[in-house]
Amino acid sequence: MVVVISPYADCASARDTAARFVAEHCPWADLDAVQLVVTELTANALRHTSGSWRLRLRAEHGELTVELDDSSPALPEARTPDFAGGGGFGWPMVLSLAGRVEVQPHAEGKTVRAIWSREPEAA
Repeated sequence: MVVVISPYADCASARDTAARFVAEHCPWADLDAVQLVVTELTANALRHTSGSWRLRLRAEHGELTVELDDSSPALPEARTPDFAGGGGFGWPMVLSLAGRVEVQPHAEGKTVRAIWSREPEAA
C-alpha cells in the first residue's frame, strides 16, 4: 500500500505516485483511468474541503483500490455540467472510469473508494 498525505502533495504528485504504483503492482489496470480518478478526487478534496486529505493505493486479490479520505462530510453528487466553468464533470467521470465506487461517511469526513478488478484471462 502507498499513502500520499496532504499538504505534502498536490494533484500532480498524487497522479505520479499512482502511475508508479500501477506500473509496479497492477500493470493490467487502465493507467489513464486511474490517473484521471486520482486527479479528480484530489482536486475535489483541495477545492471543497478546509482540511487535509489522504490518498491510499492498494493492490491485492486482483483488485486495485484508490481511497481518498477528506475532511468534508458532504457526499459527492452528480449535477448538470456547467460548460461556462462551473464544474459538474468530475463525479460522473469517476463513476464511469472506475469499476465500482463507494462512499463511506465517517466522523472526520468521508472516504471515497474507486475499485478496478482484474479481468479474468481468457482460456
